[in-house]
Amino acid sequence: MSSSPKIDDTLREAIISKPDVILDDTDVMQALIAANERAMGGNIVDLRGIAMERLETRLDRLEDTHRSVIAAAYENLAGTNQIHRAILRMLDPMEFETFLLDLGGEVAEILRVDALKLVLESVQNDSDPAVQRFGDVLSVAEPGFIDTYLTQGRGGSVRQVTLRSVQSGGTRIYSEKAEWIRSEACLKLDFGAGRLPGLLVLGSEDPHMFRPQQGADLLTFFTGVFERAMRRWLS
Repeated sequence: MSSSPKIDDTLREAIISKPDVILDDTDVMQALIAANERAMGGNIVDLRGIAMERLETRLDRLEDTHRSVIAAAYENLAGTNQIHRAILRMLDPMEFETFLLDLGGEVAEILRVDALKLVLESVQNDSDPAVQRFGDVLSVAEPGFIDTYLTQGRGGSVRQVTLRSVQSGGTRIYSEKAEWIRSEACLKLDFGAGRLPGLLVLGSEDPHMFRPQQGADLLTFFTGVFERAMRRWLS
């Protein structure tokens, strides 16, 4: 006759007194289920075991989805706060010169971009002293330049917000920073009837910061606020 090894009395009492500890331990439960399957033999189909495996797989998927949803929510909230801070800083200046300087300074830092450039279409060239003084953040281009830049010369419809990866930024936009830019957000600006359009370009060295599949709701809102601020200055 053979006898099963007897479990230690102390361990047995601990298990009986706190069975939840065993039930809550995934590794222990899996080991018990595996031992039960070996005891039944290979020719017996354990429907309960199969069902448990499927439930565990579904639970893992639910946990992954839950973590993804929470991460997306935090990222969305952080992005919203970032845009709000940038807008408040942009609305602070009482003079246009300060407004322009802040764009390339604190506003760019809040948005965490490596380059920020405002392009205005005009029949004048960028030899104007005012344009040269703010050349780091402001440039003037000939009429039609913005649509050509946004469509990369291929024509077609132009969206208000264009997000894309680039091999290198346009020299006309980024000057000496062009070779470092790997993604950009292009915000087309409407200054109202009778005025040529403008373009606000946010450039990043991170190729994944701006991608076509990203949502553009926050940047669309930022564009609307920026347009209204510029209309005030241009008037």
